[in-house]
Amino acid sequence: MRVALFVPCYIDQFYPQVAIASLELLEKLGCEVEVPGNQTCCGQPMANSGFAHVTGGCDANFSANFSGYDYIVGPSGSCVLHLKEHHPDAKIRSSVYEICEFLVDVLQVKTLPSYFPHRVGLHQSCHGQRGLRISSMTERNEAPFSKLTYLLDLVKGCEWKYPERQDECCGFGGTFCVTEEAVSVKMGQDRIQEHQANQVDFIIGADTSCLMHMEGILKRSGSKVGVKHIVEILNAHA
Repeated sequence: MRVALFVPCYIDQFYPQVAIASLELLEKLGCEVEVPGNQTCCGQPMANSGFAHVTGGCDANFSANFSGYDYIVGPSGSCVLHLKEHHPDAKIRSSVYEICEFLVDVLQVKTLPSYFPHRVGLHQSCHGQRGLRISSMTERNEAPFSKLTYLLDLVKGCEWKYPERQDECCGFGGTFCVTEEAVSVKMGQDRIQEHQANQVDFIIGADTSCLMHMEGILKRSGSKVGVKHIVEILNAHA
């Protein structure tokens, strides 16, 4: 299958190691991966701020870069959800996947050659959980499931823990963290406190934007707890 790797802006600029890990992991699993060189923003920041009507340029550029592939895969639940719900091209909407749902639902991964001997705290980002249904929600009366924990259980040496309130927002919320800074920070501090109570080495998740928010709070407090995107764990080796 021909897979195009979609690299969100903030990953390209601040966390390129997440894109590299995504590319390496997909290739290890037998995918023919291309990274379109002229890709830019998917348009989510504008749409989230009430300016969806001005994302036409982003939509056109995304179509120019990603049309013709069997699958479009990205390491960001929020960006992928935006494309699934708002991109005008139906083929693109049906072809784009967050990387963990792609591994579970399309590749149907059963084993991984991964090794990560650490205790990690799993943060479940809102867009992935409630929008893409990557995991169940405690507010719904449904059998629990998680594509993230399924994949983490395939990683040798990795011990994962949920925080006490396992699907509560970290407070990032895109532009929310700018317009409601104090509330955003307090929500992030609450999330981090619960992860630290579990004595984790890293806080991990499937959305680097949420992790970036919590990483800033951790660094300002002098914490030794690190953050990593889940794909970095799935791609880790001895």
